[in-house]
Amino acid sequence: MEEANQSVVHEFIFQGLCNSKELQIFLFLSFSILYLMTVVGNLFVVLLIITDPHLHSPMYFLLANLSFVDFCLSSVTTPKLTTDLLREKKTISFGGCMSQILCVHFFGGGEMVLLVTMAYDRYVAICKPLHYSSIMDRQKCIWLVLISWIIGFVHAMSQLIMILELPFCGPRVVDSFFCDIPLVLKLACTDTNTLGMLINADSGILATTCFIVLLVSYTYILLTVRLHSEGSASKALSTCTSHIIVVVLFFGPCIFIYLWPVSITWVDKFLAVFYTVITPLLNPAIYTLRNKDIKKATKKLVNQHMKKKVVNELIRNLPIWLSFIAKLPKIPPTNSKKFQKLLNHVVRYSKKICNSVNTAASQHTCSDTNAWFVTT
Repeated sequence: MEEANQSVVHEFIFQGLCNSKELQIFLFLSFSILYLMTVVGNLFVVLLIITDPHLHSPMYFLLANLSFVDFCLSSVTTPKLTTDLLREKKTISFGGCMSQILCVHFFGGGEMVLLVTMAYDRYVAICKPLHYSSIMDRQKCIWLVLISWIIGFVHAMSQLIMILELPFCGPRVVDSFFCDIPLVLKLACTDTNTLGMLINADSGILATTCFIVLLVSYTYILLTVRLHSEGSASKALSTCTSHIIVVVLFFGPCIFIYLWPVSITWVDKFLAVFYTVITPLLNPAIYTLRNKDIKKATKKLVNQHMKKKVVNELIRNLPIWLSFIAKLPKIPPTNSKKFQKLLNHVVRYSKKICNSVNTAASQHTCSDTNAWFVTT
């Protein structure tokens, strides 16, 4: 009995998205660009929120965590998907397959709960603005994020434990581009109907529960604000629209895959690509394009970078300019006191600039420039 439970299969083979070489090259370039944009976009949002003091609020703290989770979720499947498009044999080890299952459900489950947390934050901010700072304090925000990570981990481990108990001794071809539980279950050398229903119910209940809670929360927010004033309702709708778009894009494919009774291969592949590749890219774009604070912080960061670049360029080229000035013909002596005073100011200012540039060339230029301005 103990030997029967041992997994004989050491690796699985992915069928991938298509068999056409030309289409695979096109998809390779497309997914490479999309993944690069996902990494840059999400990490940019995280770093922007960390570095800008004006974004140190509960809403942006949660948004930074969402961007980090999206980056991790995309990194679980997209690099493997992209490199496999250039390979004839698309394989993954048994341990790698189980790791994919664990990470996808860990980050996916954590993101579901995190989106609920963000809805709660918007509810407090819009419906109870006077108590917002006391309710959503720093400690509570950290706990809410930790709870989302813990629930995601528990959910992922429960899925993985049930999969590890299955014997895999024969078929090893997965008709997808990553190890998705419903497809891996079909490869087990035993009847998995009951276990499949249990696993789908686990994922489906988590996704559906979070989705319903989110819909109820945002509906309540909009109805509550509408009773107060039309202007407030418009502002609340603008604030919540980005959240609602993200919720629909993320939960729609997940609920369809795990609760839809009929499995259509190309539809499942499309939805899997959507929530593992497209959605993590759309999240930072949606929040950035619709959020005034994020756009303002981005402009501020770009302006600071440009100013710093200009100043560094001026300092770098300063010795060259001063050396050029030093080589010019000397000004003839003058009896004008005002002109003499102006020259003294120029000499002092030149010395200050040169001293700020800690190079031998600038020191040499300072002495030359000083001599050039001295009059008799």
